[in-house]
Amino acid sequence: MLSQQTISIVKSTIPLLTSAGPALTAHFYKRMFRDNPELKDVFNLSNQETGRQPAALFDAVAAYATHIDNLAVLGSAVERIAQKHTGFLIQPEQYQIVGHHLLETLKELGGDAVTPEIIQAWGEAYGFLAQIFIDREKTLYQQAAAQTGGWQGTRAFTISAKRKESDVITSFELTPVDGMPVPTFTPGQYLSVKLTHPRLANTEIRQYSLSDCSNGRNFRISVKSEPQGKVSNLLHEAFQVGDTIEVIPPAGDFMLTTAAERPLVLISAGVGLTPMLAMLNQRLTTNSSKTLWLHACENSQVHAFGADIQAKQAKNPQLSSFVWYRAPQINDTLGEQFDFSGMMQLEVIQSKLPLDGEYYFCGPVPFMQMVAKQLTAIGISAEQMHYEVFGPHQSL
Repeated sequence: MLSQQTISIVKSTIPLLTSAGPALTAHFYKRMFRDNPELKDVFNLSNQETGRQPAALFDAVAAYATHIDNLAVLGSAVERIAQKHTGFLIQPEQYQIVGHHLLETLKELGGDAVTPEIIQAWGEAYGFLAQIFIDREKTLYQQAAAQTGGWQGTRAFTISAKRKESDVITSFELTPVDGMPVPTFTPGQYLSVKLTHPRLANTEIRQYSLSDCSNGRNFRISVKSEPQGKVSNLLHEAFQVGDTIEVIPPAGDFMLTTAAERPLVLISAGVGLTPMLAMLNQRLTTNSSKTLWLHACENSQVHAFGADIQAKQAKNPQLSSFVWYRAPQINDTLGEQFDFSGMMQLEVIQSKLPLDGEYYFCGPVPFMQMVAKQLTAIGISAEQMHYEVFGPHQSL
């Protein structure tokens, strides 16, 4: 356990951290990639370029300093990060590298305000937290390998099917080369793919939500081609049926845990529908209570799985769905392809929203913030809301 003196010293540095802001973690990443360029094969460099990863790390460091005397508050954050780390195959020795660069960053940016006592306290605090992560990740790796069909590290998978779902989303069915089973996963979790290709300067790892429920034979991911997405565009353009990619076991703390007898509402925007699809497909295999599917996108060109959801609704009286097109095209048919135009406004279907239901949502952060605000206004508690942020986590 950390001493009270260490806790006090770390908490005393909160004003220093706040004044530095995300510039602190931006400097940290810059020096780490300079001195340990091999880590460029681990970290998502696109998130470095946009600033999302430095901002997320700063929030995590500030939260640790703030709650270092009550770490139970950070339990869900620790689990989320540990799950992410297993998707990047983070190893114990890498924590030593990160710790070194974090302390050196404090020295370089803090100047005379960062005393040897502060460095020692932060060194102890970092080591304590790192061990929590190392222990949890060891357990997660062991659990992934111990499952039927499980493994640790990477495993070769063949793209056994590739299907265009919309102008921007393509599904990839992945089947293990060895012909052996794959492990079960909980709907909402993601799969990590590790890609090496001449078009990539470094090995890249990306995490994509599994877009269908477990079947023990293969996995399905549905990937949006992002305007600046090096890896997503590569998958769309260069990888074809029969190609082989490396896959890391399913992970993630965003999981469907709602009991079958409880009403369920799935809310998504754009490619945020991918984890919702896995949840819906799992839900429809059980004798479950009412399920409501709410989706928002630009128009029919980018509306993926629309016909699939309509077919499921026709066969399942417990399923209802509503779709919003923000900017319908002239040929988009109201009442067939979509139900409402403009931004998603839940008040128009408020009578359909179960006050005792569980709400899962995924999409761009501003969209989810809007959804959370609307749900709160009609009496849905924070405990009933569950959400997933693609990429570095952000609070709503």
